[in-house]
Amino acid sequence: MNLQLVLRPVFLCFLVFLPSLLMADAETATPNPIDKSDTTWMLISSALVFFMIPGLSLFYGGIVRSKNVLSTMMHSFVAMIVMTLQWTIFGYSFAFSGENPFVGNFDLAFLDGINIDSTKGTIPTYVHFLFQGMFALITPALISGAIAERIKLSAYIVFILVWSTLVYDPVAHWVWADSGWLFKMNALDFAGGTVVHLISGIAGLSAAIVIGKRKGDAGLLTHPNNMTYTLLGSGLLWFGWFGFNAGSGLAVNGLAARAFLVTLIAPAAAGASWLLIEWYHTKKATALGAASGIVAGLVVITPASGFVGVKGALIMGILVSPICYLAILLKGKLKYDDTLDAFGIHGAGGAFGAILTGIFALELAEGMTFESQMMAQIISVIATGFYSFVASYLIAFVIEKTIGFRIEEDKEITGLDQEIHGEKGYDIR
Repeated sequence: MNLQLVLRPVFLCFLVFLPSLLMADAETATPNPIDKSDTTWMLISSALVFFMIPGLSLFYGGIVRSKNVLSTMMHSFVAMIVMTLQWTIFGYSFAFSGENPFVGNFDLAFLDGINIDSTKGTIPTYVHFLFQGMFALITPALISGAIAERIKLSAYIVFILVWSTLVYDPVAHWVWADSGWLFKMNALDFAGGTVVHLISGIAGLSAAIVIGKRKGDAGLLTHPNNMTYTLLGSGLLWFGWFGFNAGSGLAVNGLAARAFLVTLIAPAAAGASWLLIEWYHTKKATALGAASGIVAGLVVITPASGFVGVKGALIMGILVSPICYLAILLKGKLKYDDTLDAFGIHGAGGAFGAILTGIFALELAEGMTFESQMMAQIISVIATGFYSFVASYLIAFVIEKTIGFRIEEDKEITGLDQEIHGEKGYDIR
């Protein structure tokens, strides 16, 4: 038998079925879920948020007295060091693992079970760890603004370690983890109005109440040492905040673009509003007022940045400045010493922003009416704020009664830079 006669029909059949075979391969092949564009954007966003922390140190460092500038800036840098370790060892796991509605478990401790092929949506899990980690780093640093110029560095380290474990990680789980109870309630918080700003501002207020006021003349206590630092710091915060908000969608798309846009608009509106209020109240439009207004605008738009449009951002920016301005004036009436207005700006602005998110959101969460959405927003503010206040007060109280939270009076008068670090922020000869 001729071999060609045998092979010819086999070859023809192969040609006929070849397209089907190729299509079957294409259908069964597993596509790579990692999106390179999303991954690139999220790495950049992570770096932007990290850059906010040195910006915060400048913002805070410029407002305190010159004898405490280094110690104040060190609170931000120590948070970068200590919280990176906490987040790696168990913090990320507590925030984002498990099915418990209140806190995670140890499944992801030391990033166990995560490798280069692990994904969160369209990005590597490592990148999700990095991005969320930057939030975990900066939040305790925000607290330091309320208690600057009078605390021990060792006590501060203990406080932020315990606080992040008992407050930040659980609250992040409540709001952002798939199993979190506030997440399931459909409370809207795109980038951390409650998780970052409200609970840190409240924590600062609690700690400030426990340790008491600074020593010294009231007029001198509020005299900034270097407003150029503070202005530069507010600019760096604004720059990094684009990653803070626009990165919180975990993708590069129209949502990220709109979040970026409103993060430009709201602080501009808040800065203008603050300057107008300040001029009306004191007949001065100060650099500190401009910087404070910008940060207040950044805080208020944070929970709403993925949900509101241009008009909502403008209104929120305009409205937040009088709220925060009044909150700062309140400390004089209630006699607590919030050194750098951490509660006045982050606490009040974060709570206000979370409420306004429900009002100005272009779309409500799935299955929600306006009334149910507002109820979810109010519950999220009350629950996170109350929990942070009680837990933070207890943590600060225990530290004060054991190792001592507040530095000795003579060392406070000399200045923390010299007493704690043996250095001076400025050595002009």
